Amino acid sequence: MARKPKSFNFEKSLAELETLVETMENGEISLEDSLKHFERGISLTRACQKALEEAEQKVKILMEKDGQASLAPFDQSEED
Repeated sequence: MARKPKSFNFEKSLAELETLVETMENGEISLEDSLKHFERGISLTRACQKALEEAEQKVKILMEKDGQASLAPFDQSEED
């Protein structure tokens, strides 16, 4: 029986990545632990990047009209 892939939690992964960076910047861990943290950080970075790319693709698909993309730059001043 095939296992269902784990769901990816972007916010949780990003928080973990921030914690890893803070720990490494502190400089009080061994070289071995630093390398483990770095490897985990790279893995999290790639997973977050993939999630962002997938979200961007979904937005593009949802915003497409009559085969023409209708994306416009976000202007914060219009929202205020």
